[in-house]
Amino acid sequence: MATLAFTRHLDRYLDCPPQTVEAGTVADALALALEANPRLAGYLLDDQRRLRRNVAIFVDGRQIRDRRHLSDALDADSKIYVLQALSGG
Repeated sequence: MATLAFTRHLDRYLDCPPQTVEAGTVADALALALEANPRLAGYLLDDQRRLRRNVAIFVDGRQIRDRRHLSDALDADSKIYVLQALSGG
């Protein structure tokens, strides 16, 4: 199964430890994560349910191509990393 991990910054505010998911696409993997933790949606998705601009997703070391539909395919052993850019200062 694929492994889905979130940046430690998110884990400070939400309980989102790495998890294994059985999913064919990034969208499927995120749907499972949001089902388990609905509060994640506010951090990852905008009011149109699209990926926020400051969120980046990498699959097996490569940034996803389809930010709109999240249709990038996953392998059975893919590593998915969800990162949230930080700003301020």
